[in-house]
Amino acid sequence: MLRVSPSRAAKMMLQTQLFWLLILWIQGSSGDIVLTQTPESQAVSPGDAVTLRCKASSSVSTSYLHWYQQKPGQAPKLLIYGTSTRASGVPDRFSGSGSGTDYTLAISQVEADDAGDYYCQQLQSWPLTQ
Repeated sequence: MLRVSPSRAAKMMLQTQLFWLLILWIQGSSGDIVLTQTPESQAVSPGDAVTLRCKASSSVSTSYLHWYQQKPGQAPKLLIYGTSTRASGVPDRFSGSGSGTDYTLAISQVEADDAGDYYCQQLQSWPLTQ
């Protein structure tokens, strides 16, 4: 049986390549996208219209920006995906728009049942942020 051992130079080259791969991975992971939502809270009456804004620290593709609604004690519910597409069963009173770093969720003819927390989320880069 013939056994070939990697040379010392080959081992060193592999270690160097792994080192640079790790450096590139660390640099790539430092660019977290921060999402800032406004207003933080807002009181509205039934029948009002409301617009929620989501500003990203760097550009997000429209395919990767989503909106969720969460009610106390419940899991978040997907409202809008891909910036403007309503999830199944979501009334057309909810609409999403935007591009680049600025996105909005509009709710027309607010109903009492719309009360809850609303979140935008980006799925473009890791870590996922909301």
